[in-house]
Amino acid sequence: MAEIGKNSVGIVQTQTARLVEAGQPLELECGESLAPIDVAYETYGELNGPADNAILICHALSGNAHVAGVNSPGDEKPGWWDMMVGPGKAIDTEKYFVICSNFLGGCSGTTGPSSVNPATDEPYCLDFPVITIADMVKVQKLLLDELGIKNLLAVLGGSIGGMQVLQWAIAYPDFVKAVIPIATTTHLGAQSIAFDAVGRDAILADANFADGQYHGKQGPDRGLAIARMIGHITYLSEQGMREKFGRELRSANEYSYEFNSEFAVETYLDHQGRTFVERFDANSYLYITKASDYFDLKKDFGTLTEAFVNVKSRFLIVSFASDWLYTPAQSGQMVDALIANRKDVSYCDIASPYGHDAFLLEPEALGSIISGFLEATHRPEVKSEKGKTKSKKRDVGGEIRDFEQARRPRVDYKLIESLIEPGSTVLDIGCGDGELLANLRADKNIKGEGIELQQEFVLACVNRGLPIIQHDVELGLENYADKSFDYVILSQTVQTVRNPEKVFRELLRVGKKVIVSFPNFAHWRCRVHLFFYGKAPVTKQLPFGWHDSPNIHFLSLKDFDGFCRELGVKVEKKIPLVKRHLRPIRFIPNLFAEQAVYVTSKK
Repeated sequence: MAEIGKNSVGIVQTQTARLVEAGQPLELECGESLAPIDVAYETYGELNGPADNAILICHALSGNAHVAGVNSPGDEKPGWWDMMVGPGKAIDTEKYFVICSNFLGGCSGTTGPSSVNPATDEPYCLDFPVITIADMVKVQKLLLDELGIKNLLAVLGGSIGGMQVLQWAIAYPDFVKAVIPIATTTHLGAQSIAFDAVGRDAILADANFADGQYHGKQGPDRGLAIARMIGHITYLSEQGMREKFGRELRSANEYSYEFNSEFAVETYLDHQGRTFVERFDANSYLYITKASDYFDLKKDFGTLTEAFVNVKSRFLIVSFASDWLYTPAQSGQMVDALIANRKDVSYCDIASPYGHDAFLLEPEALGSIISGFLEATHRPEVKSEKGKTKSKKRDVGGEIRDFEQARRPRVDYKLIESLIEPGSTVLDIGCGDGELLANLRADKNIKGEGIELQQEFVLACVNRGLPIIQHDVELGLENYADKSFDYVILSQTVQTVRNPEKVFRELLRVGKKVIVSFPNFAHWRCRVHLFFYGKAPVTKQLPFGWHDSPNIHFLSLKDFDGFCRELGVKVEKKIPLVKRHLRPIRFIPNLFAEQAVYVTSKK
């Protein structure tokens, strides 16, 4: 029996609603119509007074409406995302009203191929019309209408669920405040379609498939099990499989020299196939995988950029580094298209060994970024004790705290802030935990975005409600148009990039002005340290050893002056600083300045 803990939603009953009556069929994308349509769904939490806390979760291929809790006291297994949904969890049911429905074509209570066809009083089987992701979303919208939900705080889901999330943002732009597509894609590539095709062929080739008319007798269990096994391989990563199974034999020390399953990975896949057959319908597998194959925003709109022209939701796109089914590169294409449309988008690529299945297995990292994004979207600002508006900041465990950029020297944010005009557009490169952007937003009412490479800082920025892209600036900013921003900030970062010239030219292209700050390696303390000790200097401003320093270039004010002359860059302001004082150093700045702030522009 599943244990019901204090953070569980407890016992939840799956409900069913008839959304489409026989006399008013739903028109499907394939050109056919369908009626009646029943939908199975579950809800958790309560809708608040303003009715602004509703969240829709979209499940993946093998999921269903049962996201969290248990369906009965004797239930052996909690909902498929129980680790994420519940009181105090990432999707906190004490704050949010959460809805999940089994999608159209499923086999867990919603109308699908195993449902009774009213024209024959027999299961539809292959007479069921071909469905699409858009059809699934259309039915979800009918459910929300039935429940009296006028708008959604967020829609989120992984894999095929993520495709539904993207469709929601496009089809109902005024209905959804935020969307979180996780480990998903805007279209399947040839390899993914091939895996789906082989899985379907395994079902169709099973002698017990009987043209889909297998209800009431032995079904295509072997074919469905093989389809599941093929699919499950794509959900894992090579690293994860190697670490979990290796070449371990399941129950022997020597090879059997037979064709029975003997490696641990073989018996694991056998188990996955057997358990899947017990709860899933083979015809539904055919229809759902075909719906995912047909999903193609680029085909529907011409380009991804055109697909996202009219979206209004905030986006949090999440990928996993080891996912080779729906790769980080595919998520990057979504990000690029949204950036090209100047939409509010954040992106994080979470380091995980679990492959595509990581969205089900990484509750800490994924939970942190989702909870922070939801909180920042739902309640973007809180009041401090003095009444000044501040951004909320949360750590990975969810506790409010102050973030410190312990791994990098701090530039004097107050000075940089004084250089920014109110109401400006700002791009902060290597923005760290987002403190500067948050201050500029609160004090100068700027419209700011950040780019950061380190995952922990990306999480911090999301928790502040900042649009943040996890990206290596050395790969370029090609999806940002020329002069997209009034200011681009490169604070304490120029010395850490491998190709400063390439990066600086790109920043001058996208920004009208570029503010650069860096530590002065020609400061007298550095010189003294090197002279007397004969070792790389370690100071308060440069608190790193030679072996663990992020700094790979060692420059002085004179070096940067020459760098700007070589590139034909106009230096509008040059402010040499001692860390303790905001006023600039006038006397021999190359010797006495600990750091410098430059305001530059393209001549």
